[in-house]
Amino acid sequence: MSAPVTVRVQREDFDLNGEVAKLSAGRADIGAVVTFSGLCRDEAGTLAALELEHYPGMAEAEIERICREAAERFSLQAATAIHRYGKIRPGENIVLVVTASRHRQAAFDGANFIMDFLKTSAPFWKKEHLGDGTSGGWVSAKDADDTARERWSTK
Repeated sequence: MSAPVTVRVQREDFDLNGEVAKLSAGRADIGAVVTFSGLCRDEAGTLAALELEHYPGMAEAEIERICREAAERFSLQAATAIHRYGKIRPGENIVLVVTASRHRQAAFDGANFIMDFLKTSAPFWKKEHLGDGTSGGWVSAKDADDTARERWSTK
């Protein structure tokens, strides 16, 4: 039986504690839950908002594929991934990954794997809106994200 996977791409905020409660409700087989919540930074006070766009349908399908691969690879009991889109202000939530497993290391590895692939494979685009009212432009992909993803190819 495959692990339940929940994937949502949504404009509205999410509730971390509520998502953990949903994932683990009635599950006596879970020994560890790991959460990762990504927040919008203010980039040293220069950023007013980060605008995220996505390719509807394709983004959800890719995130689900990533989560299912993580669930199989790390024997996860369950996984949830929620990614927001729209204008997000500094301090607000952007992404949530929750993984559950029998043991902690698998939950940690699963969450790291999901985030490393989500950052590089899911079709999202980020545009900066600066505090002075100008546009900072579209954010380029980072080599460090590719490097983080590549570490999984040897494991």
